[in-house]
Amino acid sequence: MDKFPDIVVIKFGSGILTQPDGMALDDTRIESLVTAVAGVYASGKKPIIVSSGAAAAGMMEFGFNERPAQLATLQACCAVGQTRLMQVYGTMFRDFELNVAQLLLDNEDFATQQRRENVLNTLQQLIELGGVIPIINENDSVAVEELKFGDNDTLSAQIACLVEASLLILLTGVDGLKDEQGSLVEEVADIDSVTCHVRPETGQFSVGGMATKLEAARVASAAGIPAVIANGDNPGQIYQLIAGSGIGTRIQAR
Repeated sequence: MDKFPDIVVIKFGSGILTQPDGMALDDTRIESLVTAVAGVYASGKKPIIVSSGAAAAGMMEFGFNERPAQLATLQACCAVGQTRLMQVYGTMFRDFELNVAQLLLDNEDFATQQRRENVLNTLQQLIELGGVIPIINENDSVAVEELKFGDNDTLSAQIACLVEASLLILLTGVDGLKDEQGSLVEEVADIDSVTCHVRPETGQFSVGGMATKLEAARVASAAGIPAVIANGDNPGQIYQLIAGSGIGTRIQAR
């Protein structure tokens, strides 16, 4: 995709899309994220969103207060929640005269060269048509365990590599990776040297944690794509992150 050197893949985690109590989508936060992405698009960049939040949105619609243990129930939540999530995105991006395009993928879509090209061709055509923000999520409503990426951090890295993005941004609920003293690790050249700082924790409605974000950054870095882990509580800094500043943990491309 040499015609589009300014593609930026931005991953939204579930924790930044929902209210603090996890009982509803945070429309104000999502509006701030949408406004920031619309600004990125207006600047001439080509943003692609990888969005979590379908499972949480569905659980909220059904009134669950914890993640269902039964796979079929969780998949039903994802089916309902994905519709709700895209409705919110579509309404908000329309205020900026932008359409949204939904792509639901699983690991099998990257299993062969032909299927990878099918995904790439769709994304390339959406970018060429213009006025569209692609929004990608794992196809949680039908994917069985062996076909799942497991988390959208991994999916976002795969997408970044596929489209040869200029940057992968992983937005989460913290400023980035912190060391044992609680200080932000701002720059990472060797991921293996900082994995000792990872704490084994995830949110109530999220799947991945800092470890999966570092592994996603490792995949992107190996493909020559820098990555940054930053706080989605501050959507206004997205363009700063693209410009090389802002607050976060930046992983150098190898």
